[in-house]
Amino acid sequence: MTAPAIEDLLRELAPQVLGALVRRYGRFEGCEDAVQEAVLAAAVQWPADGLPDNPRGWLTTVASRRLIDQVRSDSARREREEQVWASEVVPDEIPDTDDTLVLLFLCCHPTLTAASQTALTLRAVGGLTTAEIARAFLVPEATLAARISRAKQRVKAAGSRFELPEGPEREERLQVVLHVLYLIFNEGYTASSGADLDRVDLATEAIRLTRMVHAQLPDDAEVTGLLALMLLTHSRREARTTASGDLVPLNEQDRTKWDAELIAEGLELAKNSLSGIELGPYQLQAAIAATHAVATDPADTDWRQIHTLYLVLERIAPNPMVTLNRAVALAEIEGPEAGLAVLATLDTDERMAKHHRLLSVRAHLLEMAGDTDGAYENYRRAAKATASIAEQRYLDARARKLRA
Repeated sequence: MTAPAIEDLLRELAPQVLGALVRRYGRFEGCEDAVQEAVLAAAVQWPADGLPDNPRGWLTTVASRRLIDQVRSDSARREREEQVWASEVVPDEIPDTDDTLVLLFLCCHPTLTAASQTALTLRAVGGLTTAEIARAFLVPEATLAARISRAKQRVKAAGSRFELPEGPEREERLQVVLHVLYLIFNEGYTASSGADLDRVDLATEAIRLTRMVHAQLPDDAEVTGLLALMLLTHSRREARTTASGDLVPLNEQDRTKWDAELIAEGLELAKNSLSGIELGPYQLQAAIAATHAVATDPADTDWRQIHTLYLVLERIAPNPMVTLNRAVALAEIEGPEAGLAVLATLDTDERMAKHHRLLSVRAHLLEMAGDTDGAYENYRRAAKATASIAEQRYLDARARKLRA
């Protein structure tokens, strides 16, 4: 088995092994550290010695031994070790149950901040190392490690049980899980900072984790909608940049480069997600992405349908970014002045104050309206407001084009 294939297998097995250990021993923090050590050992040994007959059993055995060693080495807990751990033995048989969803709920505990939920999810469920996560979010490894450590301590202090919540709490916690996966995907699809437009590893990891959730909750319309949204959006990745890494806007992309397989799967999922009675934000965003996906030419885009979907989305999940996107759709239907009028309603929203997206969309609509001076000024301001170098280059290029 190749090294990349082993890496994929380890990422698939890591949350299963962690779930088995937490269910058996509790002690989420210690179990997570032990599984990380086992995964690192496998990454070194398996390519050299070959894949064991039972990879999951191998990881669980090694992780269990590391966990017990950790407890035994802690002199302050020697008495507790004698009472609780002396009789523990490494399990010979590993349950077939997959606790990945329970683990996701634990990592997305409501007492944690969104940043901590994201980091803990990527490490415990995604199987990424602290260094990998730190590189992805452009923060020092020590900072990220401290954030993960604090998150584990908070989960422990909250007295969380390793089980799926029931009733309304389960639905509420599921929405947190989906939001975290959505944030991970968005950061991977369009990086908030750095030289590259995207971070493919984060986007693909978010898709992989969402597939896991969908496999366990196939009838949940919002889970299905989120997976559809990710696949349809990710299908455009190859067309979003030039060979030199410059951004290519949606209406200028070579749509023959869009991934047909991802589109087909995403369209089917989007259709299935809309079969229920109620509509959620991920279902509606998936429907919008599907409308773009079926247009083989920008001129064929059904902007009226997209605008209608944004109106519904704006009503059930009000958000300034939704309003921003609705303004673009409305401009395609009624002209740039109509879109600019919608944008004006966002000027007093503190969340959008000096946000580069608002500035760049206003620049685009002013350019459509023929106001080159206004467009130039907003492109320049937008370029200064974003930390993404790829977006900066694109916005500066648009401004220079207006002055050429």
